Amino acid sequence: MKISGLQKMTLLDYPGKIACTVFLGGCNFRCPYCHNSEILDGNAPELMSEKELLAFLSSRKGLLDAVCISGGEPTLQPELPDLLAQIKAMGFLTKLDTNGSRPEVLKALVSGNLLDYVAMDIKNSPDRYAQTIGVPWKREKIEESIRFLTEEHVDYEFRTTVIAQLHDFQSMEEMGSWVSTLAENKKVKRWFVQPFADRETVMYSGLCAPCDTQLSEFVSTLGRFSSHSSRRG
Repeated sequence: MKISGLQKMTLLDYPGKIACTVFLGGCNFRCPYCHNSEILDGNAPELMSEKELLAFLSSRKGLLDAVCISGGEPTLQPELPDLLAQIKAMGFLTKLDTNGSRPEVLKALVSGNLLDYVAMDIKNSPDRYAQTIGVPWKREKIEESIRFLTEEHVDYEFRTTVIAQLHDFQSMEEMGSWVSTLAENKKVKRWFVQPFADRETVMYSGLCAPCDTQLSEFVSTLGRFSSHSSRRG
């Protein structure tokens, strides 16, 4: 298990809960705006061992409600089910951040009662998906994950990080309509719009967030397809 980062406390990553976020190395996407580009190839130094992580969590019993597993793409890690089982056994809620590219893993984790909450990134409209993730995409895999989550086997949210160079009103409209069709035209549970924020770890320079007016329009557009939509960050 490649543990590449740890945020010891967050009030944002798990709605309504005090959590920590564990970052696992390795990802099958290469989103040009990714904040965690240094851990994508899986070669970043290991921050701590699994044993050290579990010791940290043991010391936080009663202080933290939940543990968020992020990345990278956590579903690439074969040890993930065992780690989640150990975290659940300690009494914590568990949340998975995923790009949705491995629906078979997502389904197995949910059916094994290893997840309490899932946040899936919806990157863009289908026509702009490959451009946004930096690699060719398997549309059927993403769509399988979307369908599964909207069947509400587990509590979930969708989230979209928006970049002025990659997103516009048309892509928001097309993305919302696409997801709504996969959800059999029922509103998805939650959809968060996250404005891009530049950092030294971002893979490409020159990217920026849309203006506040556009962000408000994006939230409003996705609100037509979701029971709750809002800006996060």
